[in-house]
Amino acid sequence: MKKILMIVALAAFMMSGLVVTEALAANPAKKCKTCHNFTAKHKVGPGLAGVFGREAGKSGFKKHSKALKSANWVWDEAHLLKWVCNSKEAIKEFTGNPKARTKMPPQKMCGEKGKAVVAFLKTL
Repeated sequence: MKKILMIVALAAFMMSGLVVTEALAANPAKKCKTCHNFTAKHKVGPGLAGVFGREAGKSGFKKHSKALKSANWVWDEAHLLKWVCNSKEAIKEFTGNPKARTKMPPQKMCGEKGKAVVAFLKTL
């Protein structure tokens, strides 16, 4: 019985790793790396380590847009999915301000690509 439980646990662990591995194999975060580090260190944009669950605009990055500096949401799955798909539209929706802006260009990583990016960001 212990052997079966170990096999099931190992399979579940491997499957969860497989999702991240597949996301990395498809390299959805390649676009992110152009402007972001996957550490806390800032680049052109803020470092992405710990972004999942962090308050938006509160990474210590000094060049956030005004809209992000005054953000009142947390980077959860729903917000990140919309953001990596179209940040220009997402900022307007999240703030409720049709004139809100972000310096990040729309990445157009929607659907399955967006889900792969968010899965990757959760691991940082």
